[in-house]
Amino acid sequence: MIFTDTHTHLYLEQFDDDRQAMVKRAIDAGVQYMLLPNIDSQTIAPMLDLCAAFPQNIFPMIGLHPTDVKENYEEELKAVKTNLDKGNWYAIGETGMDLYWDKTFVEQQKIALRQQIAWAKQYHLPIVLHVREAFDEAFEIIEDTIDENLTGVFHCFTGIREQAERIIGWGFKLGIGGVLTYKNSGLDKVVQDIPLEHLLLETDSPFLSPKPFRGKRNESAYLINVAQKLAGIKNVPLSEIAGITTQNAIKLFEFPT
Repeated sequence: MIFTDTHTHLYLEQFDDDRQAMVKRAIDAGVQYMLLPNIDSQTIAPMLDLCAAFPQNIFPMIGLHPTDVKENYEEELKAVKTNLDKGNWYAIGETGMDLYWDKTFVEQQKIALRQQIAWAKQYHLPIVLHVREAFDEAFEIIEDTIDENLTGVFHCFTGIREQAERIIGWGFKLGIGGVLTYKNSGLDKVVQDIPLEHLLLETDSPFLSPKPFRGKRNESAYLINVAQKLAGIKNVPLSEIAGITTQNAIKLFEFPT
């Protein structure tokens, strides 16, 4: 069985003590492919270093995370564009809208999202969206920009069924992670009747560890726990979860296999 972690921040400092061993644990567990979303200009170099160390397994994205949209967001977007022009990327991301922590830069977040959507279309790349406490704002922008050239995934989806159906209607995927294993998340009921063709698996490591690792550092090997939970909800073999979600990832991100 081959699994794909479509969203994992393996270059962050939480992995500085055991990064190589942690990646090997994931590969040994069957997580053959891992996609790294960028955060800001400071994370590009360590992200690319890790991709260079595991060129057959780990693939980079380029983007500006919404919580890193600050006073200098225009400079950060220039860094995204500069790297976009000279690199080999598999998605624009992660970008999106986040009004959970701070609403100071909401208008700048909207500008940054629209710009990154434009680049996704221009460079024919999928877009990876982080949306927290901002579905209305993000949906308005997607509705205004959606066309046949825009595709992507709403990563770490935790919304309701109506939001899921709207996202699927645009042709986007839903990224499903550790929250699926949480007892009172309600996400199990949302995904129960959604066909597997619309789903991707992710960890968002080092965050949002699935049970039984909740409260500890997450890592890509724990993707198996998310897959097992999804297999139980769908009442299908784990191999079917692995096969379909990995094919979904390959089709969306077009990484080499």
